[in-house]
Amino acid sequence: MTEVLTDTKPIRLKGRSFLALVLSPEPPFDDWLARLDDLAARSAGFFLRRPIVLDVDGLDIDGDELRGLIGQLKERHVRIMGIEGADPSLLGSDIPPAMTGGLPASDMEAPEEDAAEIDGEAPAPSLMVTQPVRSGQLLSSEGDITIVGSVASGAEVVAGGSVHVYGTIRGRVIAGSMGNAEARIFCRKLEAELVAIAGYYKTSEDLEEELRGQAVQLRLENEAILGDTLG
Repeated sequence: MTEVLTDTKPIRLKGRSFLALVLSPEPPFDDWLARLDDLAARSAGFFLRRPIVLDVDGLDIDGDELRGLIGQLKERHVRIMGIEGADPSLLGSDIPPAMTGGLPASDMEAPEEDAAEIDGEAPAPSLMVTQPVRSGQLLSSEGDITIVGSVASGAEVVAGGSVHVYGTIRGRVIAGSMGNAEARIFCRKLEAELVAIAGYYKTSEDLEEELRGQAVQLRLENEAILGDTLG
């Protein structure tokens, strides 16, 4: 007799939105890896806890070369979460899965030196922006970000600390991107497509009606984003 489960507990599914860095290797790979080593020497921890996608689109590379490149990156503590632009025949069970459908964003400049000392010796620097963030732009900092203007629909702001917007948020704003659960989001008018703190997020459909169009602060409490109106 087949036993029918009538009292099953549903599986709880959570959505998350993460900003990934894309590495695009260039032949000869030894030279490219040497430049990567130079970046790591100038900015210790630059790849720490960052999701990384390896873009091999247009490269003449076989399976052994791809495995070797992934292995070289792993030795440098750069762990690849997915491969973009690879021929499906190259992707075996020992290679990260294919990644497709990523939204384009502005390039992230590699820092000239380590922006934040480890163990709290020096905080990450704050970033002040005195103009609106336009659609399609990506603004990123490991510290706080203050924007004297608005964040347009289709724009994205990513801060390791808190985000202060002296205008309207219509795009995506992510605070505490490195896991800082104490980070907050402040704005004069909330109409966001998405807000996130330390990996937890709300989309526009999830925002409480009483917060829409209001001056608010958003905080993380018990793995949930809560909002308070200001003024």
